[in-house]
Amino acid sequence: MLNGFLNLLFPQTCPVCRNPSSEHSIAPICAECWRTIRPYRGPACSRCGTPLVSDAAATCGDCLKNEPPFKRAVNFGLYDGVLRSAINLLKYRGIRRLSGPLSGMMLGIGFPDVDAVIPVPLYEKRLRQREFNQSALLAANIARHIGAALVTGCLLKIRDTPPQVGLRSRERIKNIRGAFDIRDGCRLRGRKVLLIDDVVTTGATVRECSRVLKKAGAGDIHVAALAHGMRD
Repeated sequence: MLNGFLNLLFPQTCPVCRNPSSEHSIAPICAECWRTIRPYRGPACSRCGTPLVSDAAATCGDCLKNEPPFKRAVNFGLYDGVLRSAINLLKYRGIRRLSGPLSGMMLGIGFPDVDAVIPVPLYEKRLRQREFNQSALLAANIARHIGAALVTGCLLKIRDTPPQVGLRSRERIKNIRGAFDIRDGCRLRGRKVLLIDDVVTTGATVRECSRVLKKAGAGDIHVAALAHGMRD
């Protein structure tokens, strides 16, 4: 009844198939398109979660050459198709209700026991412009479901970096270096952390965040992302 009432007041068209959307919780995406979202089940690096072309190797070349500061990174799906549309609607059009069903998908990944769930932060100016941090919305839902503490305002982005989109791997690493810090007084020593981001591509951002968390004394760091973007 609530769906019918909301659809009557706020009729919406699915941006994927152009048909009417009937489920308010996932609108404007329709239920039929939403059901096409699938987790990635192909070969992936056992350390950073990067999709691989075959399962002949368990670890990608980047992790072999430069061991990441986190213990393991996982992601739900690929940044493509309907999942990409849903993330962009949340991130750029401010449809915050999508954070619920999207974080629900991430819960299917399965997480280790952790003490704290920390979202990748936004720079203060960008946060004011957007009015919310999409990674923090995902992290809040996940923390509540796994019974861990949501820790925000501890990991800070202290430099407004240009968008990572369109940059090559080395450019992303250089762009993000030194962009994060820990707020004075935060107690992370020995705490097991789950770091949450919406989209990971080269992993430069979560590597830098993990490096800063480790420097502050955090214990094992696990990374989880909603989607993995395709590398250049």
